[in-house]
Amino acid sequence: MSFKFYLFLIAAFVLLALVAVSSGGASISLGDIVKFFTFGELDETKELILTQMRLPRLVLGILIGALLATSGVVVQSVFLNPLADPYIIGIASAATFGAVIAYLLGLSDVFYGIFAFLAASGLSLVIFKLAAHTRSISTLLIVGIAASSFLGAFTSFAVYLIGEDSFRITAWMMGYLGGANWQKIALLLPPLLFCMAYFYAKRHELNIILNGDEEAKSLGLNVEKSKKSLLIVSSLIIGFSVAFTGMIGFVGLIIPHTLRMALHTASNAVLIPASALTGGVFLVFCDVIAKNALSPVEIPIGVVTSFFGAPIVLWLLVKRRGK
Repeated sequence: MSFKFYLFLIAAFVLLALVAVSSGGASISLGDIVKFFTFGELDETKELILTQMRLPRLVLGILIGALLATSGVVVQSVFLNPLADPYIIGIASAATFGAVIAYLLGLSDVFYGIFAFLAASGLSLVIFKLAAHTRSISTLLIVGIAASSFLGAFTSFAVYLIGEDSFRITAWMMGYLGGANWQKIALLLPPLLFCMAYFYAKRHELNIILNGDEEAKSLGLNVEKSKKSLLIVSSLIIGFSVAFTGMIGFVGLIIPHTLRMALHTASNAVLIPASALTGGVFLVFCDVIAKNALSPVEIPIGVVTSFFGAPIVLWLLVKRRGK
């Protein structure tokens, strides 16, 4: 099953990658793409579009999708809650607030990620303390809605203060991969590699946490310390993701649930790498839809992911209520 699944992922990625780099305002054919990758003679303008616009966008989509899906697996395991997506419980709103503050202060791109990380970490620890006394979905949702509303008010006021650039900021807050470049990818790679390595190294701890706090403690795990460190590292992922691409919700909710059903496992040793790969493919798929559904107008990618994610949230709520 795993081999077939990964084979399907590879085939889907190749197909989506071809569509992603060939679609857009300028027409680039499959032949042009083959020429580019085989170092054949290609029109200078088309080569520039591929190297400076479409390929960075494709790579950034893969990286962000992997980050968001993996963070969803970890956050759900920490909270023992299927709806504990970083966007639903307000962590992403905190990251957005931090990134907007960095923008207002006139700081460089790397500080967007740092400020977003600090804000997301702070809220993560607050939510962790509140959720430690309950595993109720409604409690997490209420906390998330309250946090998102509170921070959203400050973010909206900050956008108002920005003035002429407010439209660009508003588009960014709805999720946007169009600003991709190799510099952003270079800034994103270190936290990506660190977080992925850290989560995979902690895969067995995450599996122990799934059995409940009492059993985890009986096995010698320092549950609170482990959960805090996992949440902080997850906040690092969300912080840099929001800083570079804005609010792209539901990826961390859709992918883990789909994989648990498809692979018939809850093991984080399987879900973490599988979610990273599937998340990247899924976000590229959503970006292709965003670019082509209403062409030449581009839909914010956050709108597309919400289109898929919102019905799944409702389905989960109805399913759990029926139990």
